[in-house]
Amino acid sequence: MRSVEDLGTSHGWRLQRGVLEDGRVVFAKTGAVSPLFASEAAGLRWLGEVIDVPEVIEAGEDRLVLSWVDEEPPSAAAAERFGRALARMHRAGADAFGAPWPGFIAELPMDNAPAEDWPEFYAKRRVLPFARQARLPSRDLALIDRAVARFAEVAGEPEPPARIHGDLWSGNLLWSGGRVVLIDPAAHGGHRETDLAMLALFGAPYLDRILGAYQEEWPLADGWRERVPLHQLHPLLVHVVLFGGAYHGGLMDAVARVLAL
Repeated sequence: MRSVEDLGTSHGWRLQRGVLEDGRVVFAKTGAVSPLFASEAAGLRWLGEVIDVPEVIEAGEDRLVLSWVDEEPPSAAAAERFGRALARMHRAGADAFGAPWPGFIAELPMDNAPAEDWPEFYAKRRVLPFARQARLPSRDLALIDRAVARFAEVAGEPEPPARIHGDLWSGNLLWSGGRVVLIDPAAHGGHRETDLAMLALFGAPYLDRILGAYQEEWPLADGWRERVPLHQLHPLLVHVVLFGGAYHGGLMDAVARVLAL
């Protein structure tokens, strides 16, 4: 690189803005040797077939280098454009529930091995593994087990695997050039309601515009709003594992709402 500017750290990675010898501005994430960098690169390339993502310039064992994205304030027009693009991305589909690369969310590994259907995939590859890592009281684990046993009953009508981002909170949306550019995916074949539930969990600018445009492009199945807590179980468990008890109340409230479906 011709020049490098440190941007701090995140989840143990060093973040940098750099300028290459050919003048291109890039973003670099570096850290210990890990399959995470190749996994993220694979997810970006896959999502990038149908939606705006940074270009993957290099994916090494200890680094990921992407094209730089200049940010701007969110706008209603960009939100509507993103809602339609997100629906098209989901509709592009996947070969199975899962992915042919190892999964990660933040620094936490996830099992992307395919499963027969979405309720099985979500239970065995997402919710139960993270419930075991979360160091929850036995009474809470028992309630989660009860909720998991209801997944097939409350998940709604079966849908084919959607091409999802997998960690679609507002911090992974970069507003740039009148559109949204997606970063930091945990991409896999999943349920499209999962991405929308993640957007709702921590809020996103102009969320009502995003959802309205999404619905115009590809209407959601009846009952999707009631199923939001179901799709928030995994991200809430991830946050309990990463950050501790601050997210415990939200998790158990979502469990109770799933049990009440």
